[in-house]
Amino acid sequence: MEKKFTKAIAFVMSAMLVGLFGTAEYYSQRLPQTVTAETAEDIKFAIYPELKAEYSADCASMSLFGAIPVKNISVKQEEAPTLVACGNPFGIKLLMEGVMVTGMSEVDNICPAENAGIQKGDIITVADNQPVMSNSDLQKIISKSKGKSVELSVNRGGETFTAELEPVYSRKDNSWRGGMWVRDSIAGIGTMTFIDKSTGKFAGLGHPVCDSDTGELIPIHSGEAVPVDITESRKGQAGIPGELHGQFTRMPVYGTLMANNDSGVFGVLSDSAVQTLCNGANEYKMGYRQDITTGEAYILTTVSGNEPQKYSVQIEQVDYNSNDSTKNMVISITDEELIKLTGGIVQGMSGSPIIQNDKIIGAVTHVFIADPTRGYAVFAETMFENITE
Repeated sequence: MEKKFTKAIAFVMSAMLVGLFGTAEYYSQRLPQTVTAETAEDIKFAIYPELKAEYSADCASMSLFGAIPVKNISVKQEEAPTLVACGNPFGIKLLMEGVMVTGMSEVDNICPAENAGIQKGDIITVADNQPVMSNSDLQKIISKSKGKSVELSVNRGGETFTAELEPVYSRKDNSWRGGMWVRDSIAGIGTMTFIDKSTGKFAGLGHPVCDSDTGELIPIHSGEAVPVDITESRKGQAGIPGELHGQFTRMPVYGTLMANNDSGVFGVLSDSAVQTLCNGANEYKMGYRQDITTGEAYILTTVSGNEPQKYSVQIEQVDYNSNDSTKNMVISITDEELIKLTGGIVQGMSGSPIIQNDKIIGAVTHVFIADPTRGYAVFAETMFENITE
């Protein structure tokens, strides 16, 4: 009887250890390889209070209840910046680095671009050793070719290659054609997330500006951030995303756009724009990813005019180790007034800053098509890394 009891105890203890080590592995998969914190004491993950950190040099050894090893994390100690939270709408005007192929067309049943190996989404930057900055640039070069082969420098997915385009004469237009539609610029509306007053740099949108036809990220040659008035909010519903409509104003340009990447758009404001946008706006310490917890928070966003308002949200999930830089959190809109006005998250709201525990922690990025009250958000930390580059 005693042997059976001892075996039972041993079995239970073994099962508990297996469970604990399995839990440790679960946490290991969800913790990042690297964190930034102001001090060693700040290395705590808000939604995992059971994890304890033992700090030495530039490494934090995370353990479950201080007993079972979970993961070693590299630590960078850095004071969190103080940022101005915006929520202001702004217009985005981008001139591309080259021209983007958005579609193909036939010329007398021949498609020269397709025959040259050109695909939708390709970026053409040079034609016959001449920089291509616009649709008209490319068409002039093709027209002057008189049917001779035109050498194109093409970027596809970050890789550059050369293609030989043989124009075809269009009897309909009485001109030489390349058999493709291209785009050289794009414009839209987004929300500014934060401003670093010390430098005049700003971040917005929280996700890249992509071409509507190809879905490809737009490479910037130059761009402007301009003032916008929101004139209408089209309410979203399940299966149909809502959208903010607005118009560019005649007020002076806010500033220059310097980058468009996976984490948003980034630029530098004029001195007057910094004064205008920061006047009356609140400043917050930036929260690092480990500071964020599930629970209540609020966003600053503009659904009418140009003045941001405060609306309550709930942070449902936090993915500290997300590989997708725009989908670090899942949030839901809980503010009844905002739901009444917009149905939840709508296009144009991307970039709206999220505030929790008196820190700016992220920005709205995407809406769930099936449920417009819910969507994704990006870490403010990720956006700030791009603003300082």
